[in-house]
Amino acid sequence: MPLPTLKEQFAALIATPSVSCTQASLDMPNQPIIDLLAGWLHELGFRCEIQQVAPGKANLLATFGTGPGGLVLAGHSDTVPFDESLWQTDPLKLTESGDRWLGLGVCDMKGFFPLIIEAVQPLLSQPFRQPLIVLATCDEESSMSGAKALADAGRPLGRAAVIGEPTGLKPIRLHKGVMMERIDILGQSGHSSDPSLGHSALEAMHAVMGELMGLRQQWQREFNNPQFGVPSPTLNLGCIHGGDNPNRICGQCALEFDLRPLPGMDPAALRAAIQQKLQPLAQRHQVRIDYKPLFGEVPPFEQSADAELVKVAERLTGHTAEAVAFGTEAPYLQALGCETLVLGPGDIRCAHQPGEYLEMSRLQPTVRLLRELIQHYCLEQG
Repeated sequence: MPLPTLKEQFAALIATPSVSCTQASLDMPNQPIIDLLAGWLHELGFRCEIQQVAPGKANLLATFGTGPGGLVLAGHSDTVPFDESLWQTDPLKLTESGDRWLGLGVCDMKGFFPLIIEAVQPLLSQPFRQPLIVLATCDEESSMSGAKALADAGRPLGRAAVIGEPTGLKPIRLHKGVMMERIDILGQSGHSSDPSLGHSALEAMHAVMGELMGLRQQWQREFNNPQFGVPSPTLNLGCIHGGDNPNRICGQCALEFDLRPLPGMDPAALRAAIQQKLQPLAQRHQVRIDYKPLFGEVPPFEQSADAELVKVAERLTGHTAEAVAFGTEAPYLQALGCETLVLGPGDIRCAHQPGEYLEMSRLQPTVRLLRELIQHYCLEQG
């Protein structure tokens, strides 16, 4: 059976929903996407290994060639949830509009896989001195469980890894970490006419938020990296839920917040600093305070500026490697021994939004760039 065309591959991937979400009601398997990719890559002669991560959730490692070293071209196979009513087109149908392709995941980042296939096809008749590995992971948009499972397995991958997240074809060698945390306070409800009848979880949370904002100011004084557009770490108080009626002392309150540390900031040390602030507040307000991550953090990422992959990517793109605020799977691949870079055709400004698009003018430049990377790491290297 002939391989689908580039556009047909895009359409097939977009039409196969694979939402990853911390809310179980919205979460979906990614196995159908993995099966599609494995089928196409098997037709091209890749050896396809599927790593089961959880029921319905899997990673794909597809390898062409043998030996140590080589190149990993990586991406996640899941998308964020979507609200169809906010889209002007069908989010699960590849739609051409002017000079853009629209669809859920076309930019972030299912579209990277057809571009890899398009790039490698003309090279497959040549001898690969080092292998090419195509990696597709699950759950990047929620728990990072796919990348974590890969890292936990400890299996060495290639010498270099490129993750095709949306960077506008500019190489990215640094990004901030991502920590999403939750604080639950259990107080004592009671009649609002007499404060002595209870212990307000909401008032305790007010004090907690003050301490968090104080830590934010402290960290922003201590840590700064001008390579980032937002050069300091950020802490966003994202959502709060508590109480049920004005005439009751609030018995329960929960806060969820997002912390983006810079490279060099240790997530464990940040959590310890927060915990140290919470303990005296619990005693003062006579409440119970529970603090835990919503899920495991994504560590900050930095690849050295003098790494071979950085130099190669800068030469091929004509852009100096930069930094971004969003998190990726890069630290997990780096932990497996790969020089790692984030580099893909999409625009982060349209990711996670209705009307997600990919500029068609980026298609062929991406194919050329990937082909040159494959030639450098797999055909030319001894």
